[in-house]
Amino acid sequence: MQPRPKIGPWQSYLDDMLGENANRPKRERLTLVRIYEELRGRGCDGEYDAVRRYAARWSKSIREASADAYVPLSFDPGEAYQFDWSHEIAFIDGITTTIKVAHVRLCHSRMPFIQAYPRETQEMVFDAHDKAFTFFGGACARGIYDNMKTAVDAIFVGKDRGYNRRFLQMCGHYLVDPVACTPASGWEKRQVENQVGVLRRRFFVPRPKFKSYAELNAWLLDRCVAWANAHQHPEIRDKTIWEVFETERSNLVPYAGPFDGFHAVPASVSKTCLVRFDKNRYSVEARAVGRPVEIGAYADRLEGGRTEALSANMCVHSGATIRSTIPCITFLFWHASPELCAMGRRSRNGSCLRPCGEFSANWNGKPAVIARWSIFLVPF
Repeated sequence: MQPRPKIGPWQSYLDDMLGENANRPKRERLTLVRIYEELRGRGCDGEYDAVRRYAARWSKSIREASADAYVPLSFDPGEAYQFDWSHEIAFIDGITTTIKVAHVRLCHSRMPFIQAYPRETQEMVFDAHDKAFTFFGGACARGIYDNMKTAVDAIFVGKDRGYNRRFLQMCGHYLVDPVACTPASGWEKRQVENQVGVLRRRFFVPRPKFKSYAELNAWLLDRCVAWANAHQHPEIRDKTIWEVFETERSNLVPYAGPFDGFHAVPASVSKTCLVRFDKNRYSVEARAVGRPVEIGAYADRLEGGRTEALSANMCVHSGATIRSTIPCITFLFWHASPELCAMGRRSRNGSCLRPCGEFSANWNGKPAVIARWSIFLVPF
């Protein structure tokens, strides 16, 4: 019985074609039918099934030859945690929203912590770490990350990385040594990647419905604790994940307090007393018009006047402004108060005094009845 009666003379050429085809981008690869037609065009009189069977054997031999072996990873209490992001879908205030979920996992106890955010910006990375370390009661000696842009500026040979300056400041504050994975080597942080899939099925199917991110995050924390209490530790079989976590707590690096995790962004003030940040516009004091300002962006708020020069120039209100997660203009009433006094009766048509949403019911066109500290969100 001849195993390849027709393919034999063309085997070398077919091997080259299959190898070249496998290295092409997925969209540019030829089908087996096209490869068979190429062989027919060069004089091969074999059948398609013979080419198909040979290609299947060739693919299997390549997979077996390139199969990787992995060594199981083991971690001491308090030695390391893993961090990653996932994208989920939830209903926030009645709107279907794609949210970004920060995952932190203690490698020894397998204790999970997750927090939802509207984006994956650096200030939200800082906030996720602070919330996680507050919950855990401390940090680990090492933090294992992928090469996310909010942490890594440059990838060098091996494990060497050029880390972001602010990210290193955060790690120094919590006494954490950051370690970045090899690109395209997800097995190096397999625990947190498995956690993403498990908690997605547990917590985000069906899609959760909450009024705000704060309510969603409180619910996620309760679910994490309940999940840890209900599941057995994979290595210490006579204890739950929560019991092992409580034992590990004494080995964590003591919590150093919150890191001042803001992201400084320069901005300019328009003639309508507005600065643009993250696709939204926020009001500042009228005296700041035409002057440069620096916005301190946190995960949940914006602050201004971070430097002595800015504070002296009164560029941004010295308090905090709620950071909006929807496209809108945020007006703080007192920012425009000098101009409102000068406008007199015309002030009732000022944008910062127009009704919006829940404020419409009490609107009677008189600026005097509006609370000094009210915040108006005016959709675009």
